Amino acid sequence: MSSYETRPIAATVYRGEAIENTHIAHVAVVQADGRLLYSFGDPSRITLVRSAAKPAQALAVLETGALERFGFDETDLALMCASHSSEARHIERARQMLAKVQVSETDLRCGGHPPLSDAVYVDWLKRDFRPGAVCSNCSGKHAGMLAGARSIGAAISGYELPEHPLQVRVKHTVAEVCDLPDDAVQWSIDGCNLPTPAFALDRLARLFAKLAAAEDETSVSTAASSSIPPRTAALARIYRAMAAHPEWVAGEGRFCTALMRAFDGALIGKVGADGSYAIGVRASRQTARLGADGALGIAVKVEDGNIGVLYATVAELLARLDIGSPEQRAQLRAFHAPPMINTMGIEIGHLAFSLALEAHPHRQA
Repeated sequence: MSSYETRPIAATVYRGEAIENTHIAHVAVVQADGRLLYSFGDPSRITLVRSAAKPAQALAVLETGALERFGFDETDLALMCASHSSEARHIERARQMLAKVQVSETDLRCGGHPPLSDAVYVDWLKRDFRPGAVCSNCSGKHAGMLAGARSIGAAISGYELPEHPLQVRVKHTVAEVCDLPDDAVQWSIDGCNLPTPAFALDRLARLFAKLAAAEDETSVSTAASSSIPPRTAALARIYRAMAAHPEWVAGEGRFCTALMRAFDGALIGKVGADGSYAIGVRASRQTARLGADGALGIAVKVEDGNIGVLYATVAELLARLDIGSPEQRAQLRAFHAPPMINTMGIEIGHLAFSLALEAHPHRQA
């Protein structure tokens, strides 16, 4: 068998009967303690998870007490986890967060860029609008970082630098919540100018399984909330913020928002630039049928970074794992099977999947 045939090709784009593109991907499906349940390709691939790490970065800020100190609410927390569409509401909310911390847009160490929303981009072009730092899809995360810096008594200047006390704290929190030693996480600089982590793909799945498991634990322990560990309560708070406010995590017409709206609190999902995605699924009969003891985490990396193929692959995985109902998954049809139409409206191709998940009934990640 040739090396081409043994590559983990997850999706193939056909134009007519001819293969136009193939897309290699890796998948890890784990339960909250890290046990690997299913995989495709290399579940231990070291992956720059990019914005899929935002819930863990938000956790580090939350644990400084910044949300209480500056009066941030759950919508603000959702925006801290967001790769938002730069809609007017997103920009205004980021400005409000900065005002609460008594800092300004000039203190942000991210830059403006074209929005992730086509509709917003058209509006900006019509108005000849030039985006500033507060328009960055990561402005909520940066506003949270400024709040975190203030909360621990550190300077706001240089908050984005790897050696800043807040970033040192973020790095430790990210490693800890992924059950890794600090030196097992590699760090690079993200597009928004903050440090971004790289670690094994199954650890990203574990992070999101923990988020879902924390929500499960707190939802059944409300009568004894004092017995819930602070870290668990914080993870559950992040889960609830994302699940309850999906329009703040992405925006209208975006996959993360559509996914969380469709599943109505049963899962959360977050994209990372260049082809990474993670989902945390609360415990149910479906997760138990898959062999999970409690909540489930799913992580995907598409090697060529194609975001459209990534979304289609995630939707395909939900179908193959039978997560949610057919009606819920049908709400993702536009992402799962996007029509390939030419300029005359003629369908000229299709996307096919070859995701043969391997089961690991007794393997610990």
